[in-house]
Amino acid sequence: MPTITCIEDLRLLAKKRVPRMFYDYVDSGSWTESTYRANSNDFQSVKLRQRVAVNMEGRSTAVVMVGQHAAMPVAIAPTGLAGMQHADGEILAAKAAEKFGIPFTLSTMSICSIEDIAAHTKAPFWYQLYMMRDREAMVRMIERARAARCSALVLTLDLQVIGQRHKDIKNGLSAPPRPTVANILNLMGKPRWCLGMLGTRRHSFGNLVGHVKGVSDIKSLSAWTNEQFDPSLSWADVEWVKQRWGGKLILKGIMDVEDAKLAANSGADALVVSNHGGRQLDGAESSLHALPRIVEAVGSCIEVHMDSGIRSGQDVLKAWALGARGAWIGRSFLYGLGAMGEVGVTKALQIIHKELDVSMAFTGNTQMRNVGRDILVPGTFRTA
Repeated sequence: MPTITCIEDLRLLAKKRVPRMFYDYVDSGSWTESTYRANSNDFQSVKLRQRVAVNMEGRSTAVVMVGQHAAMPVAIAPTGLAGMQHADGEILAAKAAEKFGIPFTLSTMSICSIEDIAAHTKAPFWYQLYMMRDREAMVRMIERARAARCSALVLTLDLQVIGQRHKDIKNGLSAPPRPTVANILNLMGKPRWCLGMLGTRRHSFGNLVGHVKGVSDIKSLSAWTNEQFDPSLSWADVEWVKQRWGGKLILKGIMDVEDAKLAANSGADALVVSNHGGRQLDGAESSLHALPRIVEAVGSCIEVHMDSGIRSGQDVLKAWALGARGAWIGRSFLYGLGAMGEVGVTKALQIIHKELDVSMAFTGNTQMRNVGRDILVPGTFRTA
């Protein structure tokens, strides 16, 4: 086992152990992938001010996110097909998040179901929902989330249509993998992954198969999902979801100030500045660049979080300094999951926490609440 010191080490190990189509599903963006690359690259241009002769004892990264205490301002983002990175992947990630003390968010397009997560964890978790044409199916999902003790609903707004993801098209992405010659040859080199999948019954979309009308297997599921993402999504639909849920509501996929104002006026509890990890509109700016002006516009009236491009604890610190009160990680935990299962997710969280804690200390702070833009070198970050 190689020594793991950073998220990049986990990525390299996951690349060796996860089948190509599922690794590429995580480690790619849409079209030219320019936005995907910008999400992480733009963090590197923001520089930190190092302070000395400051008491660094008694540090804490603990915060409150959407009314929930967290060990650090990090949440596990909803990611489809996590259970194809490693057998029972969503369950393992949820358990790691619970033990570490941060929120876990389950995707509608997960392999493990809402009920699976509830059965294997004690802490409340968040559930992500897409706006679908089948409103009855959505109501049932909301009811299932409530029964599973979910403490917040995350409504994703930026997937009315799906971005063109070239690697997924070329790989013929499916869950489970189709038994083509190319897939079989690739799987032969992934024995750990195959053994894990042989030991679980969870191989398809657990939140949908058997829970929505007309979906009983992977073939009928594919036809259903192609028809279900609702391109007519409007703010009236957001209100519809809010009324039926009645609990904490987080709106994910905000990249524009005008949309942020509408999100704040909707009565939602938080919004997530997100370009879907660069997997939707290629050519959009990075989430980090969009963050400051959205915080300036609505940060006083709605809790602002962000995702896309976070690969280290320093990235979390920079996002917090620019006003994000939560940093959501997708690829960073998925690399750990693909590399080593629950142990890998825990390792990813430990790495991020250590980097956050030490970097906060070097900037002269011992509590997250005291961290502001003054820790950043002027001129290295955008404010408008």
